[in-house]
Amino acid sequence: MALNPLLITFVSTLALSLFSVGIVRRVLRDQLLDIPNERSSHKQPTPRGGGLGFIIAIILTFAIAQSLQPNLLAGFSPLLWLTLLPLIGVGIVDDWRNLPSSVRYLVQLTVAVMVVYQCGPFPFPGLDMMGEVGHWIAIGLTLIGVTALINFYNFMDGLDGLVAGVSATQLAFLAVWYHQPVLWFWVAALLGFLYWNWSPAKIFMGDAGSTTLGAIAGISLLSPSQVDMGLSWMTLTILLPLVGDAIYTLVRRLMKGENIFQAHRTHLYQRLNQAGWPHSRVAGIYILYTLLIAFGLNSFGSSAAWVALGMIPIVLVSTELLIKAKRSPVDA
Repeated sequence: MALNPLLITFVSTLALSLFSVGIVRRVLRDQLLDIPNERSSHKQPTPRGGGLGFIIAIILTFAIAQSLQPNLLAGFSPLLWLTLLPLIGVGIVDDWRNLPSSVRYLVQLTVAVMVVYQCGPFPFPGLDMMGEVGHWIAIGLTLIGVTALINFYNFMDGLDGLVAGVSATQLAFLAVWYHQPVLWFWVAALLGFLYWNWSPAKIFMGDAGSTTLGAIAGISLLSPSQVDMGLSWMTLTILLPLVGDAIYTLVRRLMKGENIFQAHRTHLYQRLNQAGWPHSRVAGIYILYTLLIAFGLNSFGSSAAWVALGMIPIVLVSTELLIKAKRSPVDA
């Protein structure tokens, strides 16, 4: 019986990622250490830059698949993935040198422009009736959305296994939802990385990994977005566990008059960890939340999307109450 090429490539990517992340960890173990400070959620010095490991695994997988089974890469042009290289490059440099935010955002915007140029803008209701003006407004809003995703995923990368675990779940759902087998390779690469990143993490993904995952989320939503507007908007709910936390925290800080550009530890996932929840439990809850949305969308479609959106206030209020209940008298 012939083996499934997709399964073979998936397992190969997983093995490549396990190996390459391990090599990166060994190389960076004494050179690129993340030293704990007052804003850190970890207590032990841990190397960062592990995202480079699963990115290397993906590059090798794509090169092999393009030579042997090019149909496995259908749905996304190779040029689309190449647009991520500037983002990966600046992420690697930033992991080493802490680049100015203006430089990072310029690269992010450039990558977003290249992505939108190839995929087209996200379908916004009503703008198609405005002709050329509406088209350019849609492009502008999509650029904002893609750069926001890049930064949100970076902001959320603060606990062991959180962003990698949720991203793997999201991409697995999108691979099935949009019939995009190539996304399974990203899932495999992330699972290989999770072996090293699950609590207690032996390596962090760093900016190169987290910003790339944000861009991939945007690409995964944009590429099939021209098929059906309602389907595209419904699919956005799969991003709620990560993006919802980031937006809620941003709004909360704005309402409190805080400087939103200043580093902080007030994301919901960080506050749950500060309240006593271990990294694995917080990451597990976010992954479970993503799985529930994926199951709902796959089983009930738009009804599940409305339920997921309607549950946001309940989830936020419940989390806030839980955090307050777990605070010690000293912290309160």
